[in-house]
Amino acid sequence: MDAVQPLPALAQDRLGRPLHDLRLSVIDACNFRCGYCMPADRIPDDHGLDAAGRLSFDQIETLVRGFAAVGVRKLRLTGGEPLLRKRLPELVARLARVPGIDDLALTTNASLLAAQARALREAGLRRITVSLDALDPAVFGAMSGGRGEVGTVLRGIAAAEEAGFDALKINCVVQRGVNEDQVLPLLQHFRGSGHVVRFIEYMDVGTCNGWAPAQVVPSAELRARIDAHWPLRPLQSQYTGEVAERHAFVDGGGEVGFVSSVSAPFCGDCHRARVSADGRLYTCLFAAHGHDLKPALAHGGEALAAEVATLWSRRSDRYSEIRGNPRAPRKHIEMYLIGG
Repeated sequence: MDAVQPLPALAQDRLGRPLHDLRLSVIDACNFRCGYCMPADRIPDDHGLDAAGRLSFDQIETLVRGFAAVGVRKLRLTGGEPLLRKRLPELVARLARVPGIDDLALTTNASLLAAQARALREAGLRRITVSLDALDPAVFGAMSGGRGEVGTVLRGIAAAEEAGFDALKINCVVQRGVNEDQVLPLLQHFRGSGHVVRFIEYMDVGTCNGWAPAQVVPSAELRARIDAHWPLRPLQSQYTGEVAERHAFVDGGGEVGFVSSVSAPFCGDCHRARVSADGRLYTCLFAAHGHDLKPALAHGGEALAAEVATLWSRRSDRYSEIRGNPRAPRKHIEMYLIGG
């Protein structure tokens, strides 16, 4: 496939934010029904686009080449659950060869990871983030909508370690009265492993999860609780736009991250775009509507790059900073369609 020439000037939005990071959903189906994302009472078991509705591997490669031309350097494959996409290592191998993509990562619930970790590593995947909201089997089972077993996830993590993924991110969405008591056990389990547990404030992504502010456990509260058990010290950000505030354990046990979109919004330096499995561009996690990229994609990577640059130049999203404002959008795209 031919290379796409970089545009003369890389895209910036109305607030001067460049486009560096693409979250690309490869499938909108999931084998879990987590209440904060895809609640079982709202989303049927057979939900998901058929193969004809998803972008093909050829379309995905062309799309990624176009995004790379406007400045994207980090690519994260998401879902739904991306490991449900057939022949995913084949796609990873193609995307790992795209010029300009320096960081290729995957977010997964890890339930299917044990069988695929080595193939993904050999294909060129470099980083994995695992969603893991509890270690207690009963809590985990309830939070996954009765679909998951924590032992399967832990076996997936072990397989990733054996395949050479030595610094996983472990994401935990903390909900008041649901899994607060899992914070310290998760840290106890992963301290010293080289993996980084990150606690994410429960966000009002989508409209089907029944979100309410009282369900949010602020990062400051969690940080104080952890610091009382294992003293922490702050770490500097590794790059502009890093979403997680990083802290290290004073005793050398590794680090922990906090993602605080509700209590401490970070819209000001957000440089992330999201594309759904059917090829729609969302310029904010909380966007109400997407832009269909398939017409531009049909004309090749350069046309796609030009369309993305135009759409990004019109972007002024900063939902987390205006949450609660009467003019803030009330309808948001569901998280399982764009991968969080």
